[in-house]
Amino acid sequence: MRPSLNPSSVRDTTSCGCQRGCATPVPVTPTAPVELDTGASAVFRIPTMDCPNEENDIRKALANIEGIRSLRFELSARTVTIGATAQAMAAALAAIRQAGFEPESLKPGSVSSAASGLGDFGRALAALGLAVAAEALSFFAPDTLPFSGLGMALAAVAIWLSGFSTYSKGLAALRRGQLNMNALMGVAVTGAFLIGQWPEAAMVMALYAIAELIEARSVDRARNAIKSLLALTPDTAEVRQADGQWCELPAALVAPGAMARVKPGARIPLDGWVTAGSSAVNQAPVTGESIPVDKTIGDPVFAGTINETGILEFEVTAAADNTTLARIIHIVEQAQGSRAPTQRFVDRFAAIYTPAVFFIAVAVAALGPWLFDWGWTQSLYKALVLLVIACPCALVIATPVTVVSGLASAARRGILVKGGAYLEEARKLRAIALDKTGTITEGRPRLVATEALPSSVSESQVLAWAASLAGYSDHPVAKAIASGLNLPANGVTDFVALAGRGVEARTDGHILILGNHRLIEDRGLCSAEIESRLGKHETQGRTVTLLASERQVLAIFAVADTIKESSRMAVEELHQLGITSVMLTGDNSATAKTIARQAGIDDARGNLLPEDKLAAIEEMQRRYGVTAMTGDGINDAPALARADIGVAMGAAGTDTAMEAADVVIMNDDLRRIPEIIRLSRRVHAVLWQNIALALGIKAVFLVLAIAGTATMWMAVFADMGASLLVVANGLRLLNTARMNSDADCPK
Repeated sequence: MRPSLNPSSVRDTTSCGCQRGCATPVPVTPTAPVELDTGASAVFRIPTMDCPNEENDIRKALANIEGIRSLRFELSARTVTIGATAQAMAAALAAIRQAGFEPESLKPGSVSSAASGLGDFGRALAALGLAVAAEALSFFAPDTLPFSGLGMALAAVAIWLSGFSTYSKGLAALRRGQLNMNALMGVAVTGAFLIGQWPEAAMVMALYAIAELIEARSVDRARNAIKSLLALTPDTAEVRQADGQWCELPAALVAPGAMARVKPGARIPLDGWVTAGSSAVNQAPVTGESIPVDKTIGDPVFAGTINETGILEFEVTAAADNTTLARIIHIVEQAQGSRAPTQRFVDRFAAIYTPAVFFIAVAVAALGPWLFDWGWTQSLYKALVLLVIACPCALVIATPVTVVSGLASAARRGILVKGGAYLEEARKLRAIALDKTGTITEGRPRLVATEALPSSVSESQVLAWAASLAGYSDHPVAKAIASGLNLPANGVTDFVALAGRGVEARTDGHILILGNHRLIEDRGLCSAEIESRLGKHETQGRTVTLLASERQVLAIFAVADTIKESSRMAVEELHQLGITSVMLTGDNSATAKTIARQAGIDDARGNLLPEDKLAAIEEMQRRYGVTAMTGDGINDAPALARADIGVAMGAAGTDTAMEAADVVIMNDDLRRIPEIIRLSRRVHAVLWQNIALALGIKAVFLVLAIAGTATMWMAVFADMGASLLVVANGLRLLNTARMNSDADCPK
């Protein structure tokens, strides 16, 4: 726990807004944007990059350029962040332009909005109106030159209003020999216009433009779901000045170290440590906890959470762009850019499917008159319909919108999944390894028994030495001993932390160790009597720590921890899902088995060093299959890295845990793990529903097109309709209330 500062008196003052009456303000500094990549990087907005197809086109255009270190796409903002050398950056921009896109440089800190404005919808609706007028003229007007010219003019204007970006991107793709969605649409519309089907060409372009705008809005809902949390953070913070006065400042300008205040009912603007006051805080936006958490001096508070009952003063610990909430959003955004296994499969499938349908269309155009006695115009029209059907938009977008919705749904519940791959893989889990302290148990052990063994040193001196060594350790057990003894600490030198065993230091001229049973055995200081004493404590589920000199054991300390009720429920849920649970702990085996029995865990393994936990994970993978490891993200780092999925617990506010694990649980509730497994199964089910839906609709219209009953505008309506259907189906995952139901989750 962070040392508390002297509380200052709370004074109700009228906010001055920093316009007058304020003393010299506390030091504040503008905060720089978070660096996304190491080295030189730049952000570019690409207005016409609105679906995964365009992202793939840009990736392919940049694939062979040396010097590009990193690429990060955000389709919701229509931006790409490029990390590259100056020479490679210039080449990358040229390649993007050759691909049919116009990159626009964004200044640091500027905001790009991808939301389509009313003007875009107005143009698209105007194009649709003109296309309908062109269709009406072709049906009802006399087949004379003036009416034909008027209809062609209306169609041309409709195509112009729909936008020429599709054409430019399509031509660029054809130059590169790529048959993507834009290339197919460009060829189909141009061909239709040339054979005199200009009303159809106009209708196709208008419907395509409207559907893309609706689709973009729908996809943005999924991609921006987690970003809505940013709106929870106040724009201003009440900051104490040098003379003790309180003044409202922009939160973005408040530097770490400043003293801030938040009143009851207000949202906390920044991360910090409480220095005065006590209150209940609703942390649901960050941790997903439904019950407010009591906060007092020394406790952390997080930006975006709600102060409910009392006035809190706190020391700011992070700038506005580096709060826990901001880092959550950053992690989810990075996860959105990763490609899940199903997405990679779909991309490979689309790369085969699209050219195959294109060549079928060519065959229909070329062979139709010979094999089926069709006219050349009729054969060409059928081929153009097939080109529209071949557009892979619905198929390609089916995966990312589903994965992003799943990521956002998990984040709203306080679960950070650092990529679509982990979200998909969670459904395959067959075993999970659980750390004990802080994961299964409360992680707040207390000293319950102290035994000073016979020696030439007085008991008071022995306890003082134990308090000194324990006071220098960050281990929960050592903290419990130091707190339980509550003695002044002597100065120590040569302090060494012994991973998985304890600590060693010199004090009062003596070299002492404070550690577990294994450390005492390694030093050759164990005996039958000590084993007997330890056994009595261990059978009661206590963790035993021993203080020893170079020659003998001086004292025994028994610490007890309690199991979280949520842990019992989580283990039961895991068993219902078919997951085997194993406890891996550095604590003694007797304590481990006692705790495991109380929690309902299948297997318990104690006395494990970090390398032993690593070996245990490897053994579980061979025995059970896909295995997860759950720990604190620091001591369990090797095992977390080796497991198929590493899960860090209670990581709110800790950078280390966020970096170490694949999945981060923002509170200490193990029940989030079965939740993420159920969500993974739902995501998998929805993914394949979307793929089947997209391919099924295309198969139906493929048959209709060959049979001659499908028109071009019907084909594009079917294609874009399928896209909207898969988007809507994927957005169902944003309904987090259903995460607790396993009803539609096939295993």
